Amino acid sequence: MDPVTEDRAPEPLTEYAHRLTRRVRAFDRRHPLLWDLHITGFWVTAALIDFAGGGWRHIAHNLDVPGWLLLTLSLGLSIPLLWRRTHPRAVLVAMAPFALVNAWTGAALQAALLQLAAVYHIALRRDLRNLSWATVLVIAPVLVSVARHGEGSWDQQIGSQLMSITVAALIGITVRTRRNYTEALEDRARRLETERDQQARLATAAERARIAREMHDIIGHNLSVITGLADGGRYAAAKSPERAAQALDAIATTSRQALTELRRLLDVMREDEHNQADLTPQPGLTDLDHLLDGVRSAGLPVRTTTTHGSPTLPPGRQLTVYRVIQEALTNTLKHAGPDATAQIELSYEDKGAVTVTITDTGNAGRTDGPPPGGRGLPGMRERTALYGGTLEAGPRPHPEQGWRVRLHLPEESPQ
Repeated sequence: MDPVTEDRAPEPLTEYAHRLTRRVRAFDRRHPLLWDLHITGFWVTAALIDFAGGGWRHIAHNLDVPGWLLLTLSLGLSIPLLWRRTHPRAVLVAMAPFALVNAWTGAALQAALLQLAAVYHIALRRDLRNLSWATVLVIAPVLVSVARHGEGSWDQQIGSQLMSITVAALIGITVRTRRNYTEALEDRARRLETERDQQARLATAAERARIAREMHDIIGHNLSVITGLADGGRYAAAKSPERAAQALDAIATTSRQALTELRRLLDVMREDEHNQADLTPQPGLTDLDHLLDGVRSAGLPVRTTTTHGSPTLPPGRQLTVYRVIQEALTNTLKHAGPDATAQIELSYEDKGAVTVTITDTGNAGRTDGPPPGGRGLPGMRERTALYGGTLEAGPRPHPEQGWRVRLHLPEESPQ
């Protein structure tokens, strides 16, 4: 495997963090209210601790604010966070009066900073144009506090608050952008996976449909032969019993061949195929010369050698051999480069067994052969599988260069 494209195993700590994050998000999707109650409870508790512990006194402008008012302000600035994700704008509007009273009285409760959480969720979940009036609502208490109590300069107080609002908004926008990007990637991955599966199914269906059309011609031919032999045998039975017996033998042979082809077709065609395309005669070994003449005219020298036997194959096997040779030579024309040559070796055995080897002398840089996404090689393998054969395709062994395709169809099994 190429080390550049090899997937690297994630670090244990990173994998643990990712797994924990996925679990938290899954829990949040299943129980959003429970998660919101936990977060809101945390901030309510923090606001009450600030009130009850007297921490607010360290930054307050007025230490004489009544306790009931401090409690009301603490709850009014924290409890609305329960709806921060579903209604962030309403939450900010609900908190605004408490923030203004907090600034006017001089209590300066730190719970007022929870307005930034609402700003964050507005930037995360709503139209970004809402940030303009949200900024006004959050800055208004600062203006009131500076105008009434006069501590700190205007630019310092407003600048500090604007900085806080900007940071909260930027965090929301960043999380929003990353979330949208992740969702887009996941959607693209799903669409690519669906498209890949559809392409694979379409390629398989197209190849099966083509095989079905070709096998239809073969079966139709065999049945026509059987009909003619039966008619002839019926007339010859009375005058020449020997010829009738020969006709019966021929019918038996042709029937076995037709049944074999039909069984193989049914094994491959698992789904219903509805084809209305025009059926045309399919090529056989007698058409090899015409195929090779066309390849030679395209600039690829091809030499053919028959090492054993003679081409006495059934039509289905002839078609498979023809198509494999055709695809192999086509790939040579496409990928072997200039000055390449090709050689075809055929060896015919008894009972329909055949071995075909197609080699070429492609350029030295060609080590991967036809592109993996092509349909030629899967089609050749499906044709070969119809007859229980094997197909090998790959580079020639070193020091030879080029590509080799080897097809072997075993003997026909008796029916």
